[in-house]
Amino acid sequence: MSQGTLFIISAPSGAGKTSLVRELIDSLDGIQVSVSHTTRERRPGEVNGVNYHFVDVPAFEAMIERGEFFEYARVFDNYYGTSRPAVAAMLAAGTDVILEIDWQGARQARRQMPDAVSIFILPPSREELERRLAGRGTDEHVVIARRMRDAISEMSHHDEYDYLVINDDFTTALRELQALVIARRLTLERTRENHGPLLEALLSRQPDVE
Repeated sequence: MSQGTLFIISAPSGAGKTSLVRELIDSLDGIQVSVSHTTRERRPGEVNGVNYHFVDVPAFEAMIERGEFFEYARVFDNYYGTSRPAVAAMLAAGTDVILEIDWQGARQARRQMPDAVSIFILPPSREELERRLAGRGTDEHVVIARRMRDAISEMSHHDEYDYLVINDDFTTALRELQALVIARRLTLERTRENHGPLLEALLSRQPDVE
């Protein structure tokens, strides 16, 4: 069985990344989203191992000391991180793995796995992004303005990625993501690993006909 591919997907808030990734894994076999570790408290309805791997601070810091994270960050009083052993196990089993992380986490992950495929999702315009960030119109203008500043800062790092997907039409953006995953599965190296006997049979020398 061939090694799976690590896909790094980033986007500003409001670009639709979460919905696209959810539909992507529902539409293709053999691909999963990496479940992050966190030290924050579990919220009602969240399931350990599904939403996050919930651990305490000493356990998380011990993982840091052992070098077990692709990337990690401390946000306010809580740690968040992506487990290297967990991702490596899924890749070794032939499963494609998606990391949903920001540009800073993507940098850390790419340094450790240069062969990862990185994808950045963009909104079709600033106006549409602001409309999505405004949501139901219940947030104050100052909150929306802060979200826009954060989104623009995130988008400024788009040129660090291998591919760009513009989420104007959801169906089109989903098809583009599917195409990127499928194309990666059809590379020469991976096809040789998955279909070695077939290639050998197709290319074997036939006996001379007298």
